[in-house]
Amino acid sequence: MRIALGLQYDGSSYSGWQSQVNQNTIQDELEKAISAFIGIDAQKSNPIRVITAGRTDSGVHALGQVVHFDVEVERENWSWVRGVNAFLPEAIVVNWAQPVSEEFNARYCAYQRTYIYALHAGPCRSPMAASRAGYVMLPAERWLDIDAMRNSAECLIGEHDFTSFRSSECQSKTPVKTIYSIEIFSDEPWLYFKIQGNAFLHHMVRNLVGSFIQIGVGKQPAEWMAEVLAEKDRSIAAPTFSPAGLYLAQIEYPEKYGIPKPWLKNSWLPAYLNQGALQGQ
Repeated sequence: MRIALGLQYDGSSYSGWQSQVNQNTIQDELEKAISAFIGIDAQKSNPIRVITAGRTDSGVHALGQVVHFDVEVERENWSWVRGVNAFLPEAIVVNWAQPVSEEFNARYCAYQRTYIYALHAGPCRSPMAASRAGYVMLPAERWLDIDAMRNSAECLIGEHDFTSFRSSECQSKTPVKTIYSIEIFSDEPWLYFKIQGNAFLHHMVRNLVGSFIQIGVGKQPAEWMAEVLAEKDRSIAAPTFSPAGLYLAQIEYPEKYGIPKPWLKNSWLPAYLNQGALQGQ
């Protein structure tokens, strides 16, 4: 039987999603929890292995992560939720579970991914948001140039070679990806970037956010974004921005799989995210 799970997690104390030797990762915690729930001793038999929709980096969070795994035991949907959660640490939670067809693959069946970046700006950082939002120091009387950032985003929409925003460690077969939309919401002292695309390169969203901020604080004009994109040269874009404010918000699948939307009502989130950032999707 193939089971799909919907997850949320605070990634601030983890070395990212993907299992790594001698590292604390979300994948390891989830696989251990599922194995414990169904009574598998990972040391004596084949452990559960999960496939994820998106491998988030160290310090990055998820509101709507989706995974699948194959298992020989049957449980009620809610039993999977309660049972696996009983073995998970507080920073990780399963929100829903359901059986899916064998053709479903959490990674390859996804056709759209939504990331949201939460940014706090002002003369002093917020200790309450230290691991949950990025930060830019600004004088109290000054705010970011929202119009310039929005104008700079227009050149990114559509299919492009995003080499300029790609990590040197990226394992993607191609730097060509499609961005469907970029929305920038200002609610001073908060700023939110909502980026939707078919897929993303390693560090791509954080590199885009870093470049937007260069424009927002006036270090670069809006036209600079198009120049960076055209050059296909990572060295001329802004440095990779903090992972703290990045949320894998939602994964979209064809309706035939019946994958639920993210469950946000139980989340601690910046105000904008808790007031329906994904409403209507």
